[in-house]
Amino acid sequence: MERKRVAPEERYGQLVAVFEAEPGVTVPGDEPQRAGKFGADAMKTGGKIFAMLAGGRLVVKLPRARVDALVEAGEGERFDPGHGRVMREWFSLDPGSALAWDGLAREALEFVTPRR
Repeated sequence: MERKRVAPEERYGQLVAVFEAEPGVTVPGDEPQRAGKFGADAMKTGGKIFAMLAGGRLVVKLPRARVDALVEAGEGERFDPGHGRVMREWFSLDPGSALAWDGLAREALEFVTPRR
C-alpha cells in the first residue's frame, strides 16, 4: 500500500498540534513579535528551539552523536542555516525518510529540556 504524500507544511502543522499541549512548549504563533525572524516558526521550550521546518524539511536539535548516526544511516544531513557552516547538533531530515517526525521531535524536546 502506498503512503499518502503530505506537504511538509501540513505535516509540520500536525506535529505542532501534537506538541502544543506539552507543558512549557511554545509553538509558532505564540510569539507574534517574532514574526519574520529566525525561529519564528519553531517549537521551543525554555526559549530554546528544539524543532522547526526549514526548506520543507524537519530540523531538530539532537546530541552530536545522534546526528552523526542519523547522517551515517542516510536519514538526512547536518543542518546548514544558510551561511555555509553546518551545525553539529542540528539534523535536517531527508523528505524521503521513513523516520517518524513526532519521535525525532520528542527526542529533541528531551535533549533541550533543562535537567532539574
